[in-house]
Amino acid sequence: MARKSWQLSRRDVIRGAGIALALPMLDSMSWADSLTPRQPPKRLVVTYISYGVYEPEGKDGKHHDWNWWPCSEPGELTFNKSTAPFEPLKDDITYLRGLDHAGGYAMGGHSSGDVFGTGADMSGKETKNNISIDQLAARHYGHKTRYGSLVLGSEGGTGSYGMAKTLSHYGPGRPIPAMHRPQEIFNRLFRPYAEKTVNDVRAELKREASVLDAMLENYKQLHGKLGVVDQQKLDEYLETVRALEQRVERTSAWTHQPLPRVDTKGLNLDASYTDPAEYIRCMYDLLFVALRTDTTRFASFMTESEHSTGNEVGAFATRVLGYKGATHDIAHKRPEESGLWDNWRAQQHAYFLNRLRDTPEGEGNMLDHSVVLWGSAHPHGSHNTRLYPIQIAGGNRLGMKHGYLHDFRDRTEDVPLANLFVSMLNAVDVPVERFADSTGRMIEVLV
Repeated sequence: MARKSWQLSRRDVIRGAGIALALPMLDSMSWADSLTPRQPPKRLVVTYISYGVYEPEGKDGKHHDWNWWPCSEPGELTFNKSTAPFEPLKDDITYLRGLDHAGGYAMGGHSSGDVFGTGADMSGKETKNNISIDQLAARHYGHKTRYGSLVLGSEGGTGSYGMAKTLSHYGPGRPIPAMHRPQEIFNRLFRPYAEKTVNDVRAELKREASVLDAMLENYKQLHGKLGVVDQQKLDEYLETVRALEQRVERTSAWTHQPLPRVDTKGLNLDASYTDPAEYIRCMYDLLFVALRTDTTRFASFMTESEHSTGNEVGAFATRVLGYKGATHDIAHKRPEESGLWDNWRAQQHAYFLNRLRDTPEGEGNMLDHSVVLWGSAHPHGSHNTRLYPIQIAGGNRLGMKHGYLHDFRDRTEDVPLANLFVSMLNAVDVPVERFADSTGRMIEVLV
């Protein structure tokens, strides 16, 4: 088809401005860019807060102003002081009360964060954590973007059994390390070749592929000479090698596609723990940019782990509120500050949701095409692992509906949180009917 004078390609715009950070999909571009889908991408994000939330009872039948839940009765949302940052997002969020993972019941409050994104029964039939919903989505559609997923966490790494510092897991026994340094995250996403040329990178990848091929061939020959137990151990190791092989193939393929050019103006990549709001918002900004440039469509962000007391993240409440004590204590024992702490955390997450909502995309906005889970597997000061605080946002053009509080506590049969996971996965076209201990879809959040 001949190009008309008024028609543009994305390359034209990128060459002219040098920036692709907030570049919208213009109608005049669609004729030329065969790599860009006509329909906006569908995204899934899982975020986590730790150490519980404040759930005081109100007086005279009134809902407490500082209760984490916005209102007491199921139905249309109203908002209190704790949830005020979300009031402008009323038509884009839903609260769900009475949901949890049965697999986390026996783990203890400060361990159940391990299974928030997986629903695995690590204290029972599953001795190793299973796949998380973001990774299941990435398994189906991660090949469509440069990175299958983005795994973030304020503390970095994986942690250990019962002390996870990541929400994401490939599958049995394979947690994914969370990234936590803003400059390193930016470089990984948008400057992956460092000072090397693309040809240098391709040559290195080719050498890596040859080594991995040789390893796999040697292990195949060794496999038949081992006992059953050793064969199982070797099989697990082979899965890791195959994952590396797939990564090499994927990276090699993407070297043939141009990197998005991102303007760093407004991104404080030097943000540190000394300013918690600046740090958390920078992490959310990086997540936003990764989604906006379609560098990835699936992500997780553990804003705090359940074992941050001994590190700088555990001092965030001190820096934010001037509170003299550990964040663990403010979540459980200090009613005069606990509501303010929940409100601060709500401000940070609302900032991210607003960035998505305020960015036009297709016939709606980015939030319309993104499903975002926010909550915790550690509900309140009793340290039990039931009745998680859960909020779901976005996906208005993916079949989700919002503006309500749903309460499942009085149902004759327990409704697992995994039912919501099935509906989230279906919203981004992952064809699953079951996940973990689900019993069906969460129809309450569907149009």
